[in-house]
Amino acid sequence: MIRRHLHWLLVLGGTALLGLAIGVLPDDAEATRAPETSVLAPTHENDTPAAELPVRTATPAQAPAAPPEPPGAWRVATVKSGDSLSLLFARNDLSPQELYKVTQNETAAKRLKRLYPGDEIKLRIDEDRLTELSYEFDLGRSLHMLRDADRFKAEIVQRPLEYRTAQAAGVINDSLFLSAQAAGLSDKLTMELAGIFGWDIDFVLDIRKGDRFAVIYEEVFLDGEKVRDGKIVAATFINRDKPFQAIRYTDADGHSDYYSPDGRSMRKAFLRTPVEFSRISSGFSLGRKHPILNTIRAHKGVDYAAPRGTPVRATGDGKIIHRGRKGGYGSTVIIQHGSSYSTLYAHLSNYARGFRTGSRVKQGQVIGYVGSSGLATGPHLHYEFRINGVHRNPLTVKLPDVQPLPRQYLADFQSHVTPLLASLDLLSQTNVALASDF
Repeated sequence: MIRRHLHWLLVLGGTALLGLAIGVLPDDAEATRAPETSVLAPTHENDTPAAELPVRTATPAQAPAAPPEPPGAWRVATVKSGDSLSLLFARNDLSPQELYKVTQNETAAKRLKRLYPGDEIKLRIDEDRLTELSYEFDLGRSLHMLRDADRFKAEIVQRPLEYRTAQAAGVINDSLFLSAQAAGLSDKLTMELAGIFGWDIDFVLDIRKGDRFAVIYEEVFLDGEKVRDGKIVAATFINRDKPFQAIRYTDADGHSDYYSPDGRSMRKAFLRTPVEFSRISSGFSLGRKHPILNTIRAHKGVDYAAPRGTPVRATGDGKIIHRGRKGGYGSTVIIQHGSSYSTLYAHLSNYARGFRTGSRVKQGQVIGYVGSSGLATGPHLHYEFRINGVHRNPLTVKLPDVQPLPRQYLADFQSHVTPLLASLDLLSQTNVALASDF
């Protein structure tokens, strides 16, 4: 009897010890990883420049066990118009001393110097002390600051972006924007599409019902969610039964541009129009009756009707040789493009800042704004195009090409082009077949 009781006591005691041993083991021993070490840039007078600041790429699939969080609760501070970092700190009850400690990190100070309305800065605050700061200054790239005693360390955390290819095609039934929207293109992509073909097609005058387009473009994803549209990779636009095709290509030096299938640049030395998507109110004519002077007077340019303040772009690279009042032209800018070409922009309401007579300008830069200065009945831009001093019709003059793709890249370009053209052709044919069914 005594032996039987002793036997059961030993069994129960062994079970209890085994239970205690099992209870202290982790639920999943294989899931336990050592925390990832993160290199932080210490604060000192000659802090690491922004380009050399250590970058840590966050990989969610291999995320390490999180280190203990600093004390305090997170707040999200949204930047308002006119805000500075000091105003943002004051609004969140942080003292000037805290601001001083943050801005002592030179690299972080540069990142936080330029804030834009709508930006969000995450602040972890514990008893009026900032313990941590996070600011996503670019898509997938964040400045992260962590308190270390009475100073802050900083790092750039970079989350990888994923690029996926998407397609869209459509037929012009009304306007380009409405037809592109019906095909699933955003306004940004539609503007980019018009910009690519804008040297060959006037999207105000040349578009006709029945014109077609097909586009292959990138979509950008972050953590599995689409965050924006990327660049157009390849596109076809058929205008009045004439096809135009463009392929985006990046050379070995990292320079990207759009080229026709035979390697010619889609860009020309001049833009066709200086005002985007405006209406032509008066064309080039040698026998037009002037609306104010009431006399027959040659109109050696094109008038673009547009709201006052509409940006006016330089149609080509060049040098400003006149910026000021010019008789009936009113406020005027004249640009010299090399030795043969010049362009004139008249009736401006104002000039763009940063330019004066003698300044160099690039194609597409804003040089002024639509107005009605001088002899003008209403807001519009008067635009002239001259070759060797002779006025030419800006709408019909043949525009000079820019340099084609360098020969050393042609073989690689052709290997890049072939599958994209096949995809564009299939997309266009499918779109035509679908359109014919309705």
